[in-house]
Amino acid sequence: MSRRLWLLGAVLAALPVVGCSSTSPPPPPESRAGRPDRGAKLIAQYGCGSCHTIPGVDRAGGLVGPPLTRFGARSYIAGELPNNADNLQRWITDPQAVEPGTAMPRLGVSAIDAQDIAAYLYTLD
Repeated sequence: MSRRLWLLGAVLAALPVVGCSSTSPPPPPESRAGRPDRGAKLIAQYGCGSCHTIPGVDRAGGLVGPPLTRFGARSYIAGELPNNADNLQRWITDPQAVEPGTAMPRLGVSAIDAQDIAAYLYTLD
């Protein structure tokens, strides 16, 4: 019996890990532009909290989209874009262009508003 367990362990150890990349994740995001204080207000104004839970934003306890807690520590946006300021601003302004059919709607967020929203989200680490 113990030989079978040992053999099973050896076989399992030899299997590749599925779903994990062998490359290291991108470095943490960095955003030197934008005003986080304004970004928090814009998040409330655009109604992001109706779908997302977002720390520090009033009435932002939505459960439709993923929670944005610790957003600044994440490696990817929407599971496919490396998490950096340019990609996040692109995602915020036109999520359908990044991932057609995504549940996140295009809200008409301007480029400057997206920059400030991104600046706020990067404070959540």
